Amino acid sequence: MSGQSQRLNVVPTVTMLGIMKARFVGATRGHALLKKKSDALTVQFRQILKKIVSTKESMGEIMKISSFSLTEAKYVAVKLPKFEYFTEGETKNDLTGLDRGRQQVQQCRAAYAKAIEVLVELASLQTSFLTLDEAVKTTNRRVNALENVVKPRLENTISYIKGELDELEREDFFRLKKIQGYKKRETEKKLVAAKEFEFAEKVSLRNGVSRNSAHNMLSASRAKDEDIIF
Repeated sequence: MSGQSQRLNVVPTVTMLGIMKARFVGATRGHALLKKKSDALTVQFRQILKKIVSTKESMGEIMKISSFSLTEAKYVAVKLPKFEYFTEGETKNDLTGLDRGRQQVQQCRAAYAKAIEVLVELASLQTSFLTLDEAVKTTNRRVNALENVVKPRLENTISYIKGELDELEREDFFRLKKIQGYKKRETEKKLVAAKEFEFAEKVSLRNGVSRNSAHNMLSASRAKDEDIIF
């Protein structure tokens, strides 16, 4: 029998046994569902990790192209503004007067716009990565708690209740057998007393002794030989 700390403190009754069994079934189903959730989150976690690696690799290549475009733009003596990733109306080309300068600025703008787009995607992936990582850890903690604490404790509680109920059943059976034995002995005594009374009556009639005298003699004899049952 497990220790008190390894089971719930409950009253061993048939009703409580049913409650514990229902809780164990619920814990088993919950454990299975959480395990499936953990597996699904782990698969998604690995997919996002692969996307992050792939995006970082492409980001490196895009940054090389962007840096090269910026160098070309500076080479033609064009002053570049600070870029922000948003689109508002048509692209203005008032800052450039030369045809080659305009072309290099547009290429640089497109390259850095693509770089920012990839950076935003990478930030989203990394945020999802951290969120999934925390979700996987939380789910795994719940799975481990159900598997290593809740379910074993419920199993020990069910075993404890069953053992106590079996012990009570054995005690009731012994008590019932004892009562049946007592009743049987009492019935046998009554039968013997009836036979003795009938025999004494016949003897009294044969010998001319009164019926009351024979009954008193039989009662006195039986009182001396009576056994104590309990």
